[in-house]
Amino acid sequence: MIFKSIIKHKWIALLSVLSTFLYAGVQLYQPQVMKQILTVISSTSYTRHQMSDKISGYGIELLIVAAIGILGAIVSTLSAARIAQEIGADTREATYKKINTFSYENIEEFNAGNLVVRMTNDVTQVQNLMMMVFQILLRIPVLLIGGIILSITTMPKLWWITVLLVVLIVVVTAVLMGRMGPHFMAFQKLIDRINAIAKQNLRGSRVVKSFVQEGNQIAEFDKTSDDLYGHNWAVGKLFSAMIPLFTIIAQGAIWVAIYFVSTFVTKSPSVAQDSLGGLSTFMTYMGMIMFAIIMGGMMSMFASRGFVSIGRINEVLKTNPAMTFDENAKDESLSGSVKFDHVSFSYPNDKEATLKDISFEIKPGQMVGIVGATGAGKSTLAQLIPRLFDPTEGTVSVGGKDLKTVSRGTLKSNISIVLQKAILFSGTIAGNIKQGKSDATDEEMNRAARIAQAAEFITTKDGQYEAEVEERGNNFSGGQKQRLSITRGVVKNPNVLILDDSTSALDAKSEKLVQEALNKDLKGTTTIIIAQKISSVVHADNILVLDQGKLVGQGTHHELVATNKIYQEIYDTQKAQED
Repeated sequence: MIFKSIIKHKWIALLSVLSTFLYAGVQLYQPQVMKQILTVISSTSYTRHQMSDKISGYGIELLIVAAIGILGAIVSTLSAARIAQEIGADTREATYKKINTFSYENIEEFNAGNLVVRMTNDVTQVQNLMMMVFQILLRIPVLLIGGIILSITTMPKLWWITVLLVVLIVVVTAVLMGRMGPHFMAFQKLIDRINAIAKQNLRGSRVVKSFVQEGNQIAEFDKTSDDLYGHNWAVGKLFSAMIPLFTIIAQGAIWVAIYFVSTFVTKSPSVAQDSLGGLSTFMTYMGMIMFAIIMGGMMSMFASRGFVSIGRINEVLKTNPAMTFDENAKDESLSGSVKFDHVSFSYPNDKEATLKDISFEIKPGQMVGIVGATGAGKSTLAQLIPRLFDPTEGTVSVGGKDLKTVSRGTLKSNISIVLQKAILFSGTIAGNIKQGKSDATDEEMNRAARIAQAAEFITTKDGQYEAEVEERGNNFSGGQKQRLSITRGVVKNPNVLILDDSTSALDAKSEKLVQEALNKDLKGTTTIIIAQKISSVVHADNILVLDQGKLVGQGTHHELVATNKIYQEIYDTQKAQED
């Protein structure tokens, strides 16, 4: 992904590389000019006028070189920032696009909070890494190799000091980086955990406060935060040792160089003129070598965190969706018939099947109820119809076609599901309703709202359909959120409508009005109602009874009351509660 993004923005990347190399080249050339100036100053063969002219010439050259270096640094910084932002944006968008192709199975495998961290924090780490690569890391090999070559050519007799300096700094850097690596590997996992804890605490704040669990939540957060602090502190201690060690090595190398140069001068005073400028330049190049290795070590440490993030993002990008659609299939209209043919289903990592060998058929336009005890598999069965999951065995057909053979657009236009948990998105009422049909007209929204009994409270809002919806619909009651969810489900007038216990928060009167409206205004629509209360499906054309993942009966209410033991038990229990 990153390589593709660099190719996409190749001209910005090329400008960044060239300007970085230019800046590094200027840094290597400046000491040579300073050497010439010091050589002139220490020379006794020039007159004052000649010395002034030469120093002025070298001074102008130094100013020109410095101006080129400043220009290169500015262009390098701007172009590096631009390419890093471009790569970050491309990676973020590609990751989000990929996540949206995932099925429920993929999302549950990664965990929603984990995916959010990968799309935000990990992308930021990649962006920072790219900034370092184009602005600093590209400059390091030029300074290192150039510094080594020029230091040796400047003072050939001291070549071994350069080699010793490089070896010592590389060894120290490798040891410290090796000890820091595991701490950086732990950072992202701990950030994932902190994000998950905070998100759960904020989303479940009412539960936390109701059961006075603030102390436990804080303790759990503090433990993870302390673990992260421990890793950061360990890295900090290693960092604190790094700079002093490098300084000692560098100062030692400079002392050794001065000692041997003084020895050369003592033995042969004629070399003093060249030694003054050469020693200064030699020490400058040693400083560059040390800087390059130190920065390389530090950047590699930070880069290790970036590479961890790249791996986490690539894991998302390389994950194949558990569910795919036939790209050659054309969008079409399906009749409302639904057929399960020996369908079994197991959730990932579950040893026992949630649904076991279920077969039934629903005719177009029928209203079918699905009842059963909690955990019987009702919601799972419902989610197989709009293909939120694929069956482990058997086939699910709508309109006579296996759902695995139809296009995504066909599923979207023919089937609607109103999930058990009413979820609204921040924005407007109209924006939420139009998720069911993006081009829904005002008339279609009004009709759907009337069917769902949502019009009565929508019309009281300022702006009506343009009224604000807060995050997760917090400014609406549970019943209002369910009615808006039903509105979203019926706005496109689907051929198959699934209501997964989606009237549980409604009072008996409102629920009855919704059912009457569905019978009246959606006569041609096959309606499947999953319900805890038998009273919600008592007038259905057919009722399916599930027990422990098996279909243990089907028929009308009167038939099941007379013949099905499981249904009788549920009915008698609910009837006794009502009495």
